Amino acid sequence: MPVQRDEVMPIRSSEDVVRVRQMVRQWAVTLGFSLVDQTKIVTAASELARNTLGYGGGGEVQLEIVQKGIRSGLRLTFIDQGPGILDIELALKDGYTTGGGLGLGLSGAKRLSNEFEIFSRPGEGTRVSITRWK
Repeated sequence: MPVQRDEVMPIRSSEDVVRVRQMVRQWAVTLGFSLVDQTKIVTAASELARNTLGYGGGGEVQLEIVQKGIRSGLRLTFIDQGPGILDIELALKDGYTTGGGLGLGLSGAKRLSNEFEIFSRPGEGTRVSITRWK
Protein backbone atom coordinates (compact mmCIF):
# COMPACT_ATOMS: atom_id res chain seq x y z
CA MET A 1 0.00 0.00 0.00
CA PRO A 2 1.16 3.57 -0.56
CA VAL A 3 2.38 5.31 2.57
CA GLN A 4 -0.56 7.72 2.43
CA ARG A 5 -4.20 6.80 1.82
CA ASP A 6 -4.81 10.07 0.01
CA GLU A 7 -2.77 12.77 -1.64
CA VAL A 8 -3.51 16.04 -3.45
CA MET A 9 -1.45 17.04 -6.47
CA PRO A 10 -1.57 20.38 -8.30
CA ILE A 11 -2.27 20.54 -12.02
CA ARG A 12 -0.78 23.81 -13.27
CA SER A 13 1.41 22.73 -16.19
CA SER A 14 1.93 19.92 -18.70
CA GLU A 15 4.68 18.62 -16.42
CA ASP A 16 2.07 18.23 -13.68
CA VAL A 17 -0.07 16.15 -16.06
CA VAL A 18 2.90 13.81 -16.53
CA ARG A 19 3.40 13.64 -12.73
CA VAL A 20 -0.28 12.79 -12.24
CA ARG A 21 -0.01 9.90 -14.72
CA GLN A 22 3.13 8.61 -12.99
CA MET A 23 1.59 8.82 -9.52
CA VAL A 24 -1.65 7.14 -10.61
CA ARG A 25 0.33 4.28 -12.21
CA GLN A 26 2.44 3.92 -9.05
CA TRP A 27 -0.64 3.72 -6.83
CA ALA A 28 -2.40 1.28 -9.20
CA VAL A 29 0.66 -1.00 -9.22
CA THR A 30 0.90 -0.84 -5.44
CA LEU A 31 -2.78 -1.74 -5.12
CA GLY A 32 -2.19 -4.78 -7.33
CA PHE A 33 -4.22 -3.67 -10.36
CA SER A 34 -3.79 -5.80 -13.47
CA LEU A 35 -1.87 -4.23 -16.37
CA VAL A 36 -5.17 -3.65 -18.21
CA ASP A 37 -6.73 -1.90 -15.20
CA GLN A 38 -3.55 0.16 -14.67
CA THR A 39 -3.72 1.31 -18.28
CA LYS A 40 -7.42 2.20 -17.98
CA ILE A 41 -7.05 4.32 -14.84
CA VAL A 42 -3.86 6.02 -16.09
CA THR A 43 -5.47 6.83 -19.45
CA ALA A 44 -8.58 8.25 -17.77
CA ALA A 45 -6.41 10.26 -15.37
CA SER A 46 -4.38 11.65 -18.24
CA GLU A 47 -7.50 12.80 -20.11
CA LEU A 48 -9.02 14.41 -17.03
CA ALA A 49 -5.76 16.08 -15.98
CA ARG A 50 -5.43 17.57 -19.48
CA ASN A 51 -9.02 18.81 -19.30
CA THR A 52 -8.38 20.32 -15.88
CA LEU A 53 -5.41 22.22 -17.28
CA GLY A 54 -6.74 23.09 -20.73
CA TYR A 55 -10.38 23.90 -20.00
CA GLY A 56 -10.30 24.67 -16.28
CA GLY A 57 -7.12 26.73 -16.29
CA GLY A 58 -5.49 24.34 -13.81
CA GLY A 59 -6.59 22.86 -10.54
CA GLU A 60 -5.81 19.75 -8.55
CA VAL A 61 -6.42 16.05 -8.29
CA GLN A 62 -7.02 14.10 -5.12
CA LEU A 63 -5.94 10.46 -5.15
CA GLU A 64 -7.64 8.21 -2.59
CA ILE A 65 -7.49 4.54 -1.75
CA VAL A 66 -11.07 3.45 -1.15
CA GLN A 67 -12.52 0.28 0.38
CA LYS A 68 -15.88 -1.37 -0.21
CA GLY A 69 -16.05 -4.54 1.82
CA ILE A 70 -13.03 -6.60 0.79
CA ARG A 71 -12.60 -4.67 -2.47
CA SER A 72 -10.09 -1.89 -2.80
CA GLY A 73 -9.94 0.77 -5.42
CA LEU A 74 -8.47 4.05 -6.50
CA ARG A 75 -10.61 7.19 -6.62
CA LEU A 76 -9.39 10.28 -8.45
CA THR A 77 -11.15 13.62 -8.03
CA PHE A 78 -10.21 16.43 -10.42
CA ILE A 79 -11.24 19.94 -9.36
CA ASP A 80 -10.88 23.25 -11.15
CA GLN A 81 -12.28 26.75 -10.75
CA GLY A 82 -12.62 27.32 -14.49
CA PRO A 83 -15.60 28.47 -16.51
CA GLY A 84 -17.55 25.26 -15.93
CA ILE A 85 -19.51 23.17 -18.42
CA LEU A 86 -22.76 24.56 -19.77
CA ASP A 87 -24.24 21.26 -20.99
CA ILE A 88 -22.80 18.19 -19.26
CA GLU A 89 -24.91 15.76 -21.29
CA LEU A 90 -23.56 17.23 -24.53
CA ALA A 91 -19.99 17.32 -23.18
CA LEU A 92 -20.22 13.56 -22.48
CA LYS A 93 -21.12 12.71 -26.09
CA ASP A 94 -18.37 11.13 -28.16
CA GLY A 95 -17.01 13.61 -30.67
CA TYR A 96 -18.22 16.77 -28.91
CA THR A 97 -15.40 19.25 -28.31
CA THR A 98 -15.00 22.95 -27.69
CA GLY A 99 -11.23 22.80 -27.96
CA GLY A 100 -10.51 21.24 -31.33
CA GLY A 101 -9.65 17.78 -30.00
CA LEU A 102 -11.29 14.45 -30.78
CA GLY A 103 -14.01 14.95 -28.20
CA LEU A 104 -13.29 11.68 -26.39
CA GLY A 105 -11.82 12.93 -23.10
CA LEU A 106 -14.82 12.97 -20.77
CA SER A 107 -16.71 10.14 -22.46
CA GLY A 108 -13.53 8.07 -22.66
CA ALA A 109 -12.72 8.63 -18.99
CA LYS A 110 -16.25 7.56 -18.12
CA ARG A 111 -15.93 4.32 -20.13
CA LEU A 112 -12.54 3.54 -18.55
CA SER A 113 -13.90 3.91 -14.99
CA ASN A 114 -16.10 1.72 -12.86
CA GLU A 115 -17.69 4.81 -11.29
CA PHE A 116 -17.93 8.31 -12.76
CA GLU A 117 -19.41 11.49 -11.31
CA ILE A 118 -19.32 15.01 -12.70
CA PHE A 119 -20.53 18.27 -11.24
CA SER A 120 -20.16 21.58 -13.00
CA ARG A 121 -21.83 24.95 -13.06
CA PRO A 122 -20.99 27.80 -15.40
CA GLY A 123 -18.68 30.21 -13.60
CA GLU A 124 -18.09 27.82 -10.70
CA GLY A 125 -15.70 25.25 -12.13
CA THR A 126 -15.90 21.50 -12.52
CA ARG A 127 -15.38 18.45 -10.32
CA VAL A 128 -14.97 15.00 -11.90
CA SER A 129 -14.55 11.92 -9.74
CA ILE A 130 -13.68 8.48 -11.11
CA THR A 131 -13.13 5.19 -9.31
CA ARG A 132 -11.51 2.01 -10.59
CA TRP A 133 -11.99 -1.12 -8.47
CA LYS A 134 -9.51 -3.94 -8.26
